[in-house]
Amino acid sequence: MLKGKKIAIGVCGGIAVYKACELVRELKKLGAEIRIVMTPSATRFVTPLTFATLSENPVLLSLFEGTEEQGVPHIDLARWCELLVVCPATANFLGKVAYGISDDALTTTILATRAPVVICPAMNSAMWEKPVVQENIARLKKLNYEIVEPAWGPLATTAEGEGWGRLADLPHITHKIIQMLLGSKELAGKKVVVTAGPTREPLDPVRFISNHSTGKMGFAIADAAKLKGAQVVLVSGPTHLPVPPEVKYVEVTTSDEMFEAVNREYKDTDILISAAAVADFKPKRISKDKIKKDRTDLLLELTRTVDILGSLAKKKGKRIHVGFALETSNTEKNARQKLKEKNLDLIVLNNPLEEGAGFYWDTNKVTLIFPDGRTEPLPMRSKFEIALIVLNKVVEMLENRTKQTVMA
Repeated sequence: MLKGKKIAIGVCGGIAVYKACELVRELKKLGAEIRIVMTPSATRFVTPLTFATLSENPVLLSLFEGTEEQGVPHIDLARWCELLVVCPATANFLGKVAYGISDDALTTTILATRAPVVICPAMNSAMWEKPVVQENIARLKKLNYEIVEPAWGPLATTAEGEGWGRLADLPHITHKIIQMLLGSKELAGKKVVVTAGPTREPLDPVRFISNHSTGKMGFAIADAAKLKGAQVVLVSGPTHLPVPPEVKYVEVTTSDEMFEAVNREYKDTDILISAAAVADFKPKRISKDKIKKDRTDLLLELTRTVDILGSLAKKKGKRIHVGFALETSNTEKNARQKLKEKNLDLIVLNNPLEEGAGFYWDTNKVTLIFPDGRTEPLPMRSKFEIALIVLNKVVEMLENRTKQTVMA
């Protein structure tokens, strides 16, 4: 996802330094190139060797490390990076940068870089709540520094208990970094509703009919839509996935609940992307009591669930509808039929029997099918990469409509 992206990470001296190690690992997994600059106090918590090993690059510690041949290391780092992230950022650091003080390798690199800077403060709640710290935060925002606000939760010691000031969760910081590097305004002003996950259709108080959907594809689409500047509503069945930041999350269980939730959001929706694995059938009757296993056979009578995409096809108007088709036989024929019957602008076909595709995987292998007969098979990719491709196609549709309107 971040292959080839150049990120400098500045590390200040606070107990949350150990979390910066995990951040480096995560960004490396995503393909980014990482270089580290540490303040002297940061080295008292984690050794430079740790960060050098994790980043696979030397760590900048001093303004005076260069030689005549090497040049000036902090200037080189300032020019090299596409994004500079300070994690964790201490109160001392905030005060220095807010007023342009550059007395170490990190603060001098920040003044020398033209890259955007993301600051992730971490400190105890008493320090965070001090008016001077809040004034410095406000000043930094006015100076166009991006601030990832600290979270509420357990602080470093049991005596401190809980409060504001702990470093933001790493997924939230990672999302901000991805947003800074890959984000756009292509869908600014557009409302995107995404459905995700399975539905559960109850048999009795303890049992239900469901499927293997994890919600990973739908959550990736919601994340990608937000990166493109959209207002995103994610309607999801039961999953164990973290909710993408800055997304309106609507949790449902049954197909009826998903139908109602989508309809509530649909009126001012511009784009509907249906990635949920909605149950096709549900029990005709739900037992009030647990069904006992005092019989050798049990006959379940099922009835069809509501067709969410099919019902909205009649109300579609100028909206863009994207659907998913999970097929195991006659795959393209069945997908094309669904594309036509549900009046879709694009359908994404995948076969869960293929290695690395479908449920549980972080990857998928899909074919994009369009109403004009075009097909676009995609090689195996991460679900987030596929989500970006799908959203790029949606952006193209919007641009083509705008051109046609201008020409008319």
